[in-house]
Amino acid sequence: MNASPASGQNHPGRYWHRLDDGRIQCDLCPRYCKLHEDQRGACFVRMREGDGIVLTTYGRSSGFCIDPIEKKPLNHFYPGSKVLSFGTAGCNLACKFCQNWDISKSRDMDSLMDAASPDEIVATARHWGCHSVAFTYNDPVIFAEYAMDVADACHAHGLQTVAVTAGYITELARRDFFSRMDAANVDLKGFTDDFYVRLCGAHLQPVLDTLVWLQHETDVWVELTTLLIPGQNDSDAELQALSKWVHDELGAEVPLHFSAFHPDFKMTDVPPTPPATLTRARRIALDAGLKHVYTGNVHDVEGDTTHCTGCGRPLIVHDWYEIRSYTVDAQGACPDCGTKLAGRYGPVGAAAGDAFGARRIPVAIHRQPLQGRKTS
Repeated sequence: MNASPASGQNHPGRYWHRLDDGRIQCDLCPRYCKLHEDQRGACFVRMREGDGIVLTTYGRSSGFCIDPIEKKPLNHFYPGSKVLSFGTAGCNLACKFCQNWDISKSRDMDSLMDAASPDEIVATARHWGCHSVAFTYNDPVIFAEYAMDVADACHAHGLQTVAVTAGYITELARRDFFSRMDAANVDLKGFTDDFYVRLCGAHLQPVLDTLVWLQHETDVWVELTTLLIPGQNDSDAELQALSKWVHDELGAEVPLHFSAFHPDFKMTDVPPTPPATLTRARRIALDAGLKHVYTGNVHDVEGDTTHCTGCGRPLIVHDWYEIRSYTVDAQGACPDCGTKLAGRYGPVGAAAGDAFGARRIPVAIHRQPLQGRKTS
């Protein structure tokens, strides 16, 4: 196990090599930052120190919270279960519409409010009865070494792991990173390279490559989220192209979440996404043959309902993050026709009659003694 994060020491990074001109290239994400001594990458948290790359945020978090798994969002991964969520600081994308910009764009290490070793995170998750630990709030790709160490500790104690990510990672690094993940929600931010370049400072193809690899070469459960921004990525043509690609390249039963944008960060002059846009996007995706299409950040019970792909019966009915009806068995099968619902199910959360619901419980690992906390 690695040394305590309280030491404040930078953690050795993986995925880099020395260039002929003396610089060191970071090989973690497709930005391939080329660094001189003490220079930081675009993510800000990976830095050249001597003859290598170090991670400056290992063991340090922007905060821990107990969430419903549906908030990630994951609707087909142990519905109703609790997940311990945390992130760090920084990001390897530059999204002008970032909804967590105060965390992902932070360059102030003092904003990292809590610290915890992998074993402490596992102990906290088990104490609260969480089924999984999620790496979220900012992209876990940039704190890969920390996330992987936490994931290894989770698996050693029977906990599942979740990555909420933009999927902007190299082929070299993704094998190690996703081998430690049980589920992932991947942000497919748009479906044109122009959108990625203008609004994210990145490119589309590496994300598509990650998605195809995840779906066909790993056992990771995958769901997608697309934040619809008025006038930017919400045209019928783009939504049809996106939906067709998901259907043809990933499969009809991969869940797709269309989420509502709200003005934030560098796009405060763009109006919020109308609910009608989400309904239209959902209809386009369903017409393209996708079986599980959801709407997010709006109150839409129909857009939050999971239906049987065999007989059409509503199987899991969400109202925001509350589960109003749950009628599948522990294997995720429909009680009427026996068709198994795609995803991961078992005797936890709603399947055990113990759905967590819409609660959100902040947890301060080093500010509140573990034995003194109340369980939910």
